[in-house]
Amino acid sequence: MDASNANLAGSQILVIDDVAANRKLLCDTLESEGYAISAAPSGEVGLKVALADPPDLILLDVMMPGIDGYEVCRRL
Repeated sequence: MDASNANLAGSQILVIDDVAANRKLLCDTLESEGYAISAAPSGEVGLKVALADPPDLILLDVMMPGIDGYEVCRRL
């Protein structure tokens, strides 16, 4: 499939990052492109969000306090 023909607007993306500025930048940028965005400030919250309503894509920070990105991946 040619990527230029793909219409992914409305796809659900979950952003998991403990740095508020990173979350805001990613969410603002992706929302302006037409994606539906959910955000979580920690691995623990991100897991709950992802399991309750599975997104199409997860953008996940690796280094976070508590449950890090690697553990989130293992649990998903």
